[in-house]
Amino acid sequence: MTQNDYHIPVLRKESVKGLNIKPDGIYVDATFGGGGHSREILSQLNAKGKLIGFDQDEAAVNNKIDDKRFLLIPENFRYLKRFLKFYKIDCLNGILADFGVSSHQFNTAERGFSLRYDADLDMRMSQSQDLNANQIVNTYTEDHLSKIIKQYAELRMAPKLASAIVSARQTQPIETTFQLNAVLEPFLPSTKVNKFLAQIYQALRIEVNQEIEALKDFLMQTAEVVIPGGRLSLISYHSLEDRLVKHFIRSGNFDDDIQKDFYGNVKKPFKKVGKLIVPGQEETENNNRSRSAKLRIAEKI
Repeated sequence: MTQNDYHIPVLRKESVKGLNIKPDGIYVDATFGGGGHSREILSQLNAKGKLIGFDQDEAAVNNKIDDKRFLLIPENFRYLKRFLKFYKIDCLNGILADFGVSSHQFNTAERGFSLRYDADLDMRMSQSQDLNANQIVNTYTEDHLSKIIKQYAELRMAPKLASAIVSARQTQPIETTFQLNAVLEPFLPSTKVNKFLAQIYQALRIEVNQEIEALKDFLMQTAEVVIPGGRLSLISYHSLEDRLVKHFIRSGNFDDDIQKDFYGNVKKPFKKVGKLIVPGQEETENNNRSRSAKLRIAEKI
C-alpha cells in the first residue's frame, strides 16, 4: 500500500513550511497516518535531526519509514509527554498534527467510519480500546445521546434523533451503519440527508475516541515540550477542533479567557504566526477531503 492509498497528506507543503524546520532539530508528527507529512519533514532534516511519529491506529504501523532518524510510537498523541520522557527526549523544535480521519479509515468498510458502507458500528481509531459506536447507540440514555449529537454534530434536532434511536433499539439492536441510517433518515431534511448523517457519524466517532479530551490533553502538553521559537503546525477539520486550537493559541486556554500580567502582557505559551491557511482550488479538486481543512501555525514565546 502506498502512502496515497492510505491517506493523501493535506496541506503538506504549507504545514511543514509552518514548522520553520531547523535541519538538526527534533520534531513530532503527532498524527503519522500514511507518513506523508513525516516524509516531507525528514526531507528537510540533516543526519543530526530526529522525527518522532505518533499514531494509535494499528494499521499505520504498516507505513513505518525505514530511516534511522525516525521513531514511530503506536500510541495516541494525548500521551505525548509520557513517551517523550520514556525515550529521554526533553524538548522539541516543533510539532505537526493533522486531526482528520485518514482516507484508509474511511475506506475500510469494516471500521464503520463511513455511512456509505454497510458495516458493524465500530468507529474505533484503535482496535485495542473497548468502547465502540455500537455500545453508544444501544446503551447510552436518550439524554446522553441527545447531548453528544447536539454538542459534537451541532444539530438542534438532537433530542428528536436521540428519541428515534432509543425507540428503534427497543425493537431490535442497531448494529450496523445501514440500520442506523434507516432509523435516522426519516427525521432528516431530504436534501441534506448525507450531510446530516455525516455530522451524526462525526459525533459518534468523537465520543468513541474521546477526541475532544485527547486534543485538549495534547495541546496543553505542547506548551511544556516545545522550546521558545519552536513551532506548532495544526490542521483541523471541524469547528469544534478549530475553535479549541484557535483559543489555545490566542489565550493559552480553551475558554478564550485572556489573562494579562502586571505589565499588560497576555499570559500564554504561544503566539500566532501568519493567517489561517486553507487548501487552494487545485488541492480540493484533487483531494475532496481537504476542503474543510484549516491550518493554524503558532510559535512558542
